[in-house]
Amino acid sequence: MSYSIDDLKTLMARLREPETGCPWDTKQTYSTIVPHTIEEAYEVADAIAREDFPHLKDELGDLLFQVIFYGQIGKEDGHFDFDAIVDHLVRKLIRRHPHVFPDGTLDSRIDPDNRPDEAWIKASWERIKAEERASKPATNEPVSRLDGIARTLPAIARAEKLQKRASNHGFDWPDITPVFDKLHEEIDELKEAWQAAEAGTGDRDAVEDELGDLMFVCVNLARFMKVNPEQALERTNRKFDARFRAIERILREQGRDLDSESLEALDAIWQQVKGVEKG
Repeated sequence: MSYSIDDLKTLMARLREPETGCPWDTKQTYSTIVPHTIEEAYEVADAIAREDFPHLKDELGDLLFQVIFYGQIGKEDGHFDFDAIVDHLVRKLIRRHPHVFPDGTLDSRIDPDNRPDEAWIKASWERIKAEERASKPATNEPVSRLDGIARTLPAIARAEKLQKRASNHGFDWPDITPVFDKLHEEIDELKEAWQAAEAGTGDRDAVEDELGDLMFVCVNLARFMKVNPEQALERTNRKFDARFRAIERILREQGRDLDSESLEALDAIWQQVKGVEKG
């Protein structure tokens, strides 16, 4: 016997029953679940990065449970339920893919001999998303082409999305050369802000501003190089993690203590570990 999505919905409803459900589940709200949702999404990404596919199945299930949880709370509040989430998603994806569903229905099919090229598909996608943003209920703030980019995204991911959106509307560097120039400019400005803060003639806010500018330019570089900046940084994180653990292992094997070693000694082992990596 295999359980289905309907069984999962039933399980979720049972967990939320006020009298007989789980005390922890019954007291949760949209906002209290958010940290768990973010954590589960990162665990999915981690399993993929490690190519741990048996574990990935578990993590995807945990992430799906988050959606089911929100759907149940939405149903209780009268806002939406899981079926409404699915219906809205399918309709949106059909609308955004006219190159796959030309008649706007799930059953329609494109003529394989007349498929549009990638440039047309990208332009169509952006046009449709712009129409969707414009059709949303009006607020007191004027409509911006940056609307729809979540403010709660991790800073690097949000920087990349802001840059891509602006680029789609012509606000971008012509090529990568001035981005390198801007990188050097921001490094110099950060040095100046830091030196001023250390001398007492500047403040820490200026240092934070300049450091943020430098990181924003690094995201621009990644975008021009077609490198995912989040993945690039995480790759470096994993590399540092592995090298530091290797240092600890070498010291243990030699009967030495990490906290008692000089920086010069630790750096020498670090270089040794790097040399082993390069073969």
